[in-house]
Amino acid sequence: MAGYELASKKVQLQETDDPILYYFKLGGTDGWPVVPPTAEKIGAFLDAAGRSPSEILGTEPVRGRVVTVEKVAINAVMAGCRPEYFPVVLATMEAMLEPEHNLHAVTVSTMGAAPLLVINGPVVNEIGLNSGVSVFGPGHRANATIGRAIRLTIMNVTGAVPGDLDQSSLGHAGKYTWCIAEDEETSPWQALHVDRGYASSQSTVTVFPGLSPIQVTNSGGGSPEAALKGVADGMIVAGPGNAEIVVVLTPETIGHIKAGGWSKQQVAEHLWEQSRRTAGEWDEHGYPTGKPDDELVGVTTTWEGITVIVAGGKAGSFSAVIPLWGGGSNSRAVSKVIRS
Repeated sequence: MAGYELASKKVQLQETDDPILYYFKLGGTDGWPVVPPTAEKIGAFLDAAGRSPSEILGTEPVRGRVVTVEKVAINAVMAGCRPEYFPVVLATMEAMLEPEHNLHAVTVSTMGAAPLLVINGPVVNEIGLNSGVSVFGPGHRANATIGRAIRLTIMNVTGAVPGDLDQSSLGHAGKYTWCIAEDEETSPWQALHVDRGYASSQSTVTVFPGLSPIQVTNSGGGSPEAALKGVADGMIVAGPGNAEIVVVLTPETIGHIKAGGWSKQQVAEHLWEQSRRTAGEWDEHGYPTGKPDDELVGVTTTWEGITVIVAGGKAGSFSAVIPLWGGGSNSRAVSKVIRS
């Protein structure tokens, strides 16, 4: 391990002190115990990423908090990450700090969004990311701790602490951790990162400002149309005129779609068509569009605003609809290459 000059404040605890309780008293946790970030552990993370601790990733625009590689490493250690996960964490923070992602607004809004991390490429198998059973749930260290590292960084470095900057009315479980991999092996289509202009051989993270996922049942089976009916109905909750919405299709649903020979574009076009309602109907449900009552208005402005991802367990006719903060227009999804 290389010797690093760290800028962060150092604290020497007594043998009788409990370091875990120390961080609870400090207010540096997400409500769960954290791993004490020693200089040795931080150094191992910096070695794994090959990055200087003083490198600036970006600045939180309102409070002017500077986000450095060192600060992110500290929080990744605290989250329980392994050093080999750290390049993913860094790429995620780089994505979130891009102006078009609108980090401040997403992390403090009453709407309660959380960063949804979707990982693609060789790194998925290299570090053991889960794309299958309970993909939004517990049980996989890489998924759990990478997402948690982002949350701790948001709280401890940018200052978006619940009740202070973070004014989320409800929040959701993804605000603890929300990191998944796309199931590229099951998917009959090219992967998300390839859709976004990257090579299949590259490892990437795409960060979406996700609201709480809506689980839907695809009980129709048989044809692609029947398998997607529940998804189209579930999209209605997002309201009209969104710039982007995320749909996560599980393998059983994908099986029906694949049997029908549908492309990813056909899926998105069908969902867009089937989720349209008249302006009058939207108005009745509290979503005024300003358009003539008989005009059809989609959940997204175009079919291209429906991002389809394949993930989840192989058994069960379920999928998820994930609306985005600000309708996906005030905060854009951002992808970054994971630098190994």
